[in-house]
Amino acid sequence: MKLQRIALYGGTFDPVHRGHIEVAARLCELFGLDEVLFIPAYLAPHKRGTAVTPALDRYAMLALATQYDARFRISTVELNAPERPYTVDTLARLGAQLGHRAHLFFIMGADSWNDITSWREWEQVLTLAAHIVVTRPGYELKLEHVTPAVRERVVDLRGADRSLLARSLDYREGTKIYLTDAVMMDVSATAIRRAARGETGTDLTLFVSPPVADYIKKYRLYEDSHETRFFNAGTNSTPDGG
Repeated sequence: MKLQRIALYGGTFDPVHRGHIEVAARLCELFGLDEVLFIPAYLAPHKRGTAVTPALDRYAMLALATQYDARFRISTVELNAPERPYTVDTLARLGAQLGHRAHLFFIMGADSWNDITSWREWEQVLTLAAHIVVTRPGYELKLEHVTPAVRERVVDLRGADRSLLARSLDYREGTKIYLTDAVMMDVSATAIRRAARGETGTDLTLFVSPPVADYIKKYRLYEDSHETRFFNAGTNSTPDGG
């Protein structure tokens, strides 16, 4: 039986925006993915003590944002187990559930990669799935902070011909770490919240899909003027243990 290619995309998604969806769509094309499983965090370890929109709202916005693409699904694995927020636990659970039928990838942003050694059991995390590190052209991506054994598993795809990669990569090689700059969109969560409050006169749908914009307006999300939340287009579970 041919193994599916499933990417796990974790994060706070506060809110899910066009950058997140662009990441998922581009990586489906680049890596020949069959499915992207969005994994909203109940509360990411590094965001303890900060204000985060309730999990139910973030899940609802994800459902709205992903409803038209059959490749995109949502997992409640972290919402159902808020006492186990670490990536190492999530990957172990999903590996047990899906590993028999799928080759798993874990998507992370460049900032997360540069801070990977601060994650709980980070070396174990890097053995539980292949990893896709999404960066931007010109962004300085570190490699010296990881061990030589980890560096040997890095496959640098930055600047590669995207039309050939999905057909040429051999995913049977195991838990490789792929670096890609294929996703160009970068969305500021601060800009989204300012637009939601009407501070900039910018149409909210420039940042999020119309159904998500309607949800934000209907339930009056992000009206608090304190900017305590941040989530970048390519970032997911981030420092302080992942």
